[in-house]
Amino acid sequence: MTTVTADELAARLERAADQLPHAIYKGVAHTGMVGVARIRGNASGRPGPNVITGDYRGSWKPVPHRIPYGAMCTLGTDRPQGRRLEFGFVGTDSLGRSYNQPPFAHVGPAIDFISGTLHAQMRLAVAEALS
Repeated sequence: MTTVTADELAARLERAADQLPHAIYKGVAHTGMVGVARIRGNASGRPGPNVITGDYRGSWKPVPHRIPYGAMCTLGTDRPQGRRLEFGFVGTDSLGRSYNQPPFAHVGPAIDFISGTLHAQMRLAVAEALS
């Protein structure tokens, strides 16, 4: 076993602190890509929504951002049907059409997978920064 002096430990921790934000960003961005892939997979037929043209499924995008001391990633779609497909819709829309559409959840079922992936990526980020 190698002994480390207090100065060596301080230097190593300073290097890790400098490297950690980039490692976290990489892990968060990777988790975003994997999360979108899982959501798209869930939106490829029952129990999620059926695929008609693939436009909705392909509209899901990860948008990673650097923030002080870390990163964040937003997963989303700009398509208006996203909320209705995920949660369902009962009622009359703005055009007067009546709906009783059940939910076809595809985001909710992906959350546990995304969370597990993010935890694993953060463990890797810390290990990379300390190496």
